[in-house]
Amino acid sequence: MIHDWITAETSIEELSERLPPSVAYLSEHGIRCIICGEPVWGTLRSAAREKGFAEEAIQGFVEDLRRLAG
Repeated sequence: MIHDWITAETSIEELSERLPPSVAYLSEHGIRCIICGEPVWGTLRSAAREKGFAEEAIQGFVEDLRRLAG
C-alpha cells in the first residue's frame, strides 16, 4: 500500500498521530521538536529545514516514513 498522505507538507502533528513510530524516526534524525515540548504544528519540510536539512534529505525522510508505514 502506498501511503501517499505522507509528503513533505504533512504536518508533524498528523505524522505523530497516524504513524506513532515516526516520532522515534524523526528524533533519530535530529528532528526532536516532537519530544522537546515545542509546538508540534508545522510540516515535515519546515521542521527539517529548521534543523538544516536540504530538500534531498527531506524527500528521503518522506520515502523512509512511507516504508515505515508499511
